[in-house]
Amino acid sequence: MKKLAMVAFGGNALLRSGQKGTYQEQLANVEQTCGQLYNLLERGYDVVIGHGNGPQVGNVMLQHEAGKKAFGVAAMPMDFCGAETQGSIAYLIEQGMNRVLVQHGLQRHVISIVTQVVVDKDDPMFQNPTKPVGPYYSKEEAERLHVETGAIYREDPKGNGWRKVVASPKPLKINNIEIVKQLADAGHIVVTVGGGGIPVVERDGLRYGVEAVIDKDLASALCATQIGASAFYILTDVPKVYLNFRKPGERALDVITVAEAKQYLAEGHFTEGSMAPKVRAGILFVENGGKECIITEAGQLDNPACGTRIVQ
Repeated sequence: MKKLAMVAFGGNALLRSGQKGTYQEQLANVEQTCGQLYNLLERGYDVVIGHGNGPQVGNVMLQHEAGKKAFGVAAMPMDFCGAETQGSIAYLIEQGMNRVLVQHGLQRHVISIVTQVVVDKDDPMFQNPTKPVGPYYSKEEAERLHVETGAIYREDPKGNGWRKVVASPKPLKINNIEIVKQLADAGHIVVTVGGGGIPVVERDGLRYGVEAVIDKDLASALCATQIGASAFYILTDVPKVYLNFRKPGERALDVITVAEAKQYLAEGHFTEGSMAPKVRAGILFVENGGKECIITEAGQLDNPACGTRIVQ
């Protein structure tokens, strides 16, 4: 019987600490991760891949800003930047997966879909944007841009300047999810919901891009439930989830129930912007019919019992 796995690539699958983010660096990182992902194919899984795009979107926004200042080239809005990075990162993943497939003599198509994800225009996150994006500005520049565009800017806690902040609304619906499922069920490797998807709202039967960032793990969890995946892998830079991470009494978690995961979240064991969103995504998947969510690093995928498993 065929098995289907949703795999969410973490940021380190594309860009490692201390790297500049060159094409060569990112391609080498992706090829390494795809090589490790082959372990799932070998175990009989069909695979759908989601990925982050935070650093890449930031770099694109910097490039647009530099072009605007130097040459008067119009900077593009965030939904456009999201689409741009979905395409470029998916291209890297296609290149990496194709190389791995050729090395192992496996015939599979790798298909990328630039994916829109619907959010609620009345999501409360739009009233309290907190996600910093794009370049840093002086206080005076931020105030001027706020007057010109209406965007909200907040001071960086580390004193680097002021940055635009946008909402991080909950993903509600993935465009073309039926096609993603059809392709995956046919044995194709599908890349979708990159960076959490391009955030759009629906109005009068049409979709409109909005200035927002969707959590890529939540979007991948939603995708996993809607395509009927049996397993949801969230790849990060640690082999397991830990209690008291890097503190006295640190303890790795092997298998935890949804109830235990919720308890640990409530007790503050997991950091926002790091492990907490991953655990929430795992809970979402299992509570909506998924068998198990596995949080681990890509290098552990050769072990079928790897990582921390969230189960019902």
